[in-house]
Amino acid sequence: MQIAYHLGAHFTDEDRLLHCLLKSKGVLMNEGIHIPGPSKYRGLLRDTMISLRGRTAPAETQELILDTVLDDEKAKRIVFSNQSFFCMPAKIMSRGQFYHSAGEKAQWLSQILPEAECEFHIALRNPATFIPALFARMRNVDFESLMEGFDLNRLLWSDVIQRIMAANPGVKLTVWCNEDSPVIWHDILKALSGHGEGTELVGTDDFLSSIMTETGMARMNTYIASHPPATDAQRRRIIAAFLDKFAIEDEVEVELDLPGWTEQVVDQINNTYDEDVYNIEQMPGVTFLAP
Repeated sequence: MQIAYHLGAHFTDEDRLLHCLLKSKGVLMNEGIHIPGPSKYRGLLRDTMISLRGRTAPAETQELILDTVLDDEKAKRIVFSNQSFFCMPAKIMSRGQFYHSAGEKAQWLSQILPEAECEFHIALRNPATFIPALFARMRNVDFESLMEGFDLNRLLWSDVIQRIMAANPGVKLTVWCNEDSPVIWHDILKALSGHGEGTELVGTDDFLSSIMTETGMARMNTYIASHPPATDAQRRRIIAAFLDKFAIEDEVEVELDLPGWTEQVVDQINNTYDEDVYNIEQMPGVTFLAP
């Protein structure tokens, strides 16, 4: 059995991936791919992680979890999704390290169903927009306190990925940039669900519909119907072209109004993120999805 853990991160797809896969639950079950509803496992897996703290789950615990999520169904692959598998938002910047518990918590997850083939899937987000999103979510915390001890130029996703890999040698890890998600949405869905070639999922345009004008969606779908893309790369180019022209600005732009964040500071954060992403792409064992 394969277990695919979608780890978020926070403030990326906001459960859009999970909702899309749930719409296609019946289609995927025909291929032995089970997409349980989050209420069946999020609390259960969290409590199990806290109880075991990385120890291998006893057989009876494994059986309980599978019985709870499978509903007597047979599955060759299960997808679990939770942007808070590592921590709640308030803990993201704790202990002077960005997602300090990422490696440890990933290892805890892997031991819940240790006989299964474990995969991790995670989206990255540019700190230039991730930090504002995090700060907006915090309550009774000023920006200086949130960022205390952190150098924005050392806020690296590569450190998070390295900790996950170090704590889980040989694990399959799929990574992508949230900024690319609209263009590579089909690739992300396929990587996470593991469905076969030719499988048609339900609601795959829902995400694009939330960030592209109605006119743009209609024109894009008409174009694709009359000019079916021969490859995934062609599909990505078509989507990118229509997004460039018809994106809803309020849905794709983020207000960067934080203390001390000048244009020069934001440019430096962007450059650091670009370099960081390039380094992650080169990491052995990482499957990187990109346009």
